[in-house]
Amino acid sequence: MGELVSVNVAVPRHNPAKSTGTTGIDKRPVDGPVRLRRPGPKTTGLGSGVIGDAVYDVRHHGGDEQAVYAYAREDLDAWGAELGRELTGGMFGENLTTSGVDVNGARLGERWHVGDTVVLAVTVPRIPCDTFSHWMGEPGWTKRFTAKAVPGSYLSIVEEGEVQAGDTITVVDRPDHDVTIGLVFRALTLEPELLPLLLAADALPTDMREKIERRIG
Repeated sequence: MGELVSVNVAVPRHNPAKSTGTTGIDKRPVDGPVRLRRPGPKTTGLGSGVIGDAVYDVRHHGGDEQAVYAYAREDLDAWGAELGRELTGGMFGENLTTSGVDVNGARLGERWHVGDTVVLAVTVPRIPCDTFSHWMGEPGWTKRFTAKAVPGSYLSIVEEGEVQAGDTITVVDRPDHDVTIGLVFRALTLEPELLPLLLAADALPTDMREKIERRIG
């Protein structure tokens, strides 16, 4: 059983790294309960699954399969020690900062029960982009983040409801395969030889499955 350390929503920032001009990567913890709801399709829906949050690059972020982004407090602390700076909840653009949950070891399709009513399903890892690199302001950030292979996980919303800091997080269903968020990230970035292993997960998004099948022939 884990814990929700904070729920984080966007503070809009100018984004010189992309043509959208604005980014919601700067997320800050909020007090009190926050409602999670399914946002709909990526480009035509509501963007984020977190009410009060905002997605500006709707081509690459948001939508039902990327409704919520979770990152572990333990991994933030490890990065903070390496970088020599404090990393507050939401610093990596995550909506949910967790503790006691193996976010990167989570299997695709795994379900988390959060608080009283919310159920989330693990979907895909976060892939670093120019916006993230600019926001962090660290030399070679994309390369360093990729090499570490602790990307955090996007989640879809199975059951809607309210969550808040201090809520428990319980893994209530863990699929019978070994395709984890960490494995998917490594396969999509530096270790393409792992791509065939991803096909064992029924929860692998259809568009990703089709791209992998074309790539491996």
